[in-house]
Amino acid sequence: MRKGLRQNNPSRRAIVLLTLLLLLSLEPLRLFAQGTPQDYERANGLRERYRDLVFRAKIDPVWVEGAPLAWYRVEVARDVFEFVLVNAKEGSRGLAFDHQEMAATLSRLFEAPFSATNLPVRSLEFDATGNLLGFRCRNRRVERPDVDQAWRLGDEVDDENSPRRNRRGQGQGSNRPKSESPDHEWQVEVRNHNVWLKAVESGEWHQMSFEGNEMDSYLNQVYWAPNSSRFVVVRRLAAQEHTVQMVESTPDDQLQPKLHSMNYLKPGDRVAIDKPQLFEVSSLSKIPVADTLFKNPFHLRGYHWQEDSQAFNFVYNQRGHQVLRVLRVDGFTGDVTAIVDERSPTFIDYAYKQFRFFVEESNELIWMSERDGWNHLYLYDQGTGKVRNQVTQGEWVVRHVDHVDVARRQIWFRAGGILPSQDPYYLHACRVNFDGSGLTVLTESEGTHTLHYSPDRSYLIATHSRVDRGPVTELRRGNNGELVLTLEEADLRGLKEAGWRTPERFVAKGRDGTTEIYGVIYRPSNHEPSRNYPVIEHIYAGPHGSHVPKDFRAYRSSQAMAELGFIVVRIDGMGTSNRSKRFHDVCWQNLKDAGFPDRILWMKAAAGSDPSMDLGRVGIYGGSAGGQNTVSALLHFPEFYKVGVADCGCHDNRMDKIWWNELWMGWPVGPHYEDNSNTTHASRLKGNLLLTVGELDRNVDPASTLQLVDALVKAEAEFDFMMIPGGGHGVGDSVPFLIRKRQDFFVRHLYGKEPRSGFKSANESNH
Repeated sequence: MRKGLRQNNPSRRAIVLLTLLLLLSLEPLRLFAQGTPQDYERANGLRERYRDLVFRAKIDPVWVEGAPLAWYRVEVARDVFEFVLVNAKEGSRGLAFDHQEMAATLSRLFEAPFSATNLPVRSLEFDATGNLLGFRCRNRRVERPDVDQAWRLGDEVDDENSPRRNRRGQGQGSNRPKSESPDHEWQVEVRNHNVWLKAVESGEWHQMSFEGNEMDSYLNQVYWAPNSSRFVVVRRLAAQEHTVQMVESTPDDQLQPKLHSMNYLKPGDRVAIDKPQLFEVSSLSKIPVADTLFKNPFHLRGYHWQEDSQAFNFVYNQRGHQVLRVLRVDGFTGDVTAIVDERSPTFIDYAYKQFRFFVEESNELIWMSERDGWNHLYLYDQGTGKVRNQVTQGEWVVRHVDHVDVARRQIWFRAGGILPSQDPYYLHACRVNFDGSGLTVLTESEGTHTLHYSPDRSYLIATHSRVDRGPVTELRRGNNGELVLTLEEADLRGLKEAGWRTPERFVAKGRDGTTEIYGVIYRPSNHEPSRNYPVIEHIYAGPHGSHVPKDFRAYRSSQAMAELGFIVVRIDGMGTSNRSKRFHDVCWQNLKDAGFPDRILWMKAAAGSDPSMDLGRVGIYGGSAGGQNTVSALLHFPEFYKVGVADCGCHDNRMDKIWWNELWMGWPVGPHYEDNSNTTHASRLKGNLLLTVGELDRNVDPASTLQLVDALVKAEAEFDFMMIPGGGHGVGDSVPFLIRKRQDFFVRHLYGKEPRSGFKSANESNH
């Protein structure tokens, strides 16, 4: 019997072989199961896993006034910092001081131990030759009057209130309103909605207007002519009140709900009507200003008196945003003429692409416009209202004006697309003369740049990076952009050792077959090319900007989503900003488009080069405008997008804030608003949808989401909905519970697996 068992048995061998094959076939499923606590812990722990692993990446250089010197502090290892002094003229860098010696000095002065690797010093002061003369440490000034003298403790200082450098780019808005005249002889006051003028010396008051009332009142916005002979006061016909009410169901301080109200204008509402009113001091009279050229304002801004006090200017933005004018009012007659009369059949992006600079010395105006199809600068003659010349031109865009040098007649700006071989969204430093000559690109390294100019702009310290390349900081010459010295290169070794996976930049043709569409692909750190991964688009298609990341960061939330076993993409389709006017105009009265034809083609092209992208399982998520986009994807492109999670969406543009929606959707409100509404098309819903919103969202009226819920219920559509009591705008990205719900939703519907019941994410556990 025992001998018989040892004999070969074909049936038994077959059973054993089949069992082994079955176990082997199940092994990949066990290794790559989705929705387990381990998957969530890996995804939600990504931020901590990558924290403090990148060095020599961030600096905030400070230029020394009157010398070609700059200093900065840089982290070279975890909690190890160096202070560096740069001599731009010599093209050198080195330690700003002996760190060991300074630690010993501070230990003696403060009678406490100091570490040379992490000195708590700030606000360093150097002489013109680079000698350190003083700094702040622990709310005390540490100083030495001369380099040959010993360090000593000086006065106490309040580091929290120390002066901060102004980093804003140069431009001109308005003369600041002031009630007192420049010569201090007169004072304006608004009483009972009317204007009164006081002679400061005598104290005598004169009533200058009589027609103001509660609804049509003068404001405390007074703009004096430089010679104090005249002044302008803004008079405002009040806007309608549009009260949005929200119920806080679970307030912290009481059991019963609270009612919250806010005034919140929506598209089509009656806006405030401002009119400038001109007064003359000598005659104590009002000079009529005809409103023929500014009858229908969305708003007026930029009140600016000429230096000779002959006239004042302001910018008129017509309701509907298709007319934008710079108007000049004669200070003696009140006659109004147009210096600039900008028009567009679609929209003028007044909120994000407007720049004006009055060159008083030559009676000129620098003006920004997209009139030739690209965002550029123009030089106007203020006297004639004629264009003297186009300052910048070409198939690229001016993104920011940083500085206008009137003496040298030069403009310093940042541009996108000016280097044709690079991503058109990368920002580069440039300079050009007023007449359009001498265009110089000052940064040529591939990547998007942040800039720190020396006070005289002879040098600049520029840091460039890409999503797939760490920051590099360079010293360049301000006249020609020549590279002087590389100051820092990011150390990514620790990050890569921790398993960081480099995002992939990808480019594909858009719907017209010629325009390049740019995006980024995030893969899980354990990505295996032989597997198939569902694809999720993280979308935000707001026309006010471009939204695909361009600079380097060790952690982004898109990467955390990918870590659950997805390939996550971000794309800037047509209808977003920072490209040509034609590219941008796709959004006009067409927000439901959201660039989806370009996005779908882009993903198909990406999948063509990466077979691990499974376009049979595509999800999408976003918040605010991205929430609107997410639902629009499921309603209008259900053959491609199967699962969506939409947070705090402006699902009907008639329900959202007036300025943003009228800018892209126009005025008056017409049938195109209804056609673009997700609520209108709710019955078309296919796929799986999760809607989330905070009940106290003050950015996008939460009723917009609830009206979509109502339409879906009436259509008997299948969907999920979750409102967060007391939540504000963006709860989908700020409430850990909702972050996990979003993760669960994609695991459940793209992998067909039920996430581990009752499991709490690391984020949620620590909340």
